[in-house]
Amino acid sequence: MAITQKRLKELLEYDENTGVFTRRVTTSSRSQKGMVAGHVSNAGYVQITLDSRPHLAHRLAWLYVHGNVPKIIDHIDGNPANNSISNLRPASPSQNIQNSKKSMRNTSGLKGVHQRRKDGKWIATIKIPGRRWQAFLGSFDCPAAAHLAYQVAAAKHHGEFARMD
Repeated sequence: MAITQKRLKELLEYDENTGVFTRRVTTSSRSQKGMVAGHVSNAGYVQITLDSRPHLAHRLAWLYVHGNVPKIIDHIDGNPANNSISNLRPASPSQNIQNSKKSMRNTSGLKGVHQRRKDGKWIATIKIPGRRWQAFLGSFDCPAAAHLAYQVAAAKHHGEFARMD
């Protein structure tokens, strides 16, 4: 990130509670003093252009408050547009993935659960840090039981980064 904390604070005001940036100065007809800065990208992240360069707002928020930017910043609630400082935390790549929402390919509606075609049983699996493959947690007669097994394993192996939904 080429922008410094000093330059960022010259250009923007940041509300730590709401995660919203407002412009301190007018830099163009589309970026005037007092305006909310940025737009939501197709991926759901707030993007702000400063000095002709695009920046992700969650990275700017961390820089604004802490003066540095970790390699990865996780949105605790999983909402990439919620940039309140209390919703952001540094994370490793695996922690960031552990806190991700269920896959769009998921057909069970429950993270870590799928139905086995051959017998209709509900299978619970989880990715455990340091292991190459997903761990098999068991086969169950109902999806709720499989999801409970996933939730227990997620709490054990992923800790504060466990996403239960």
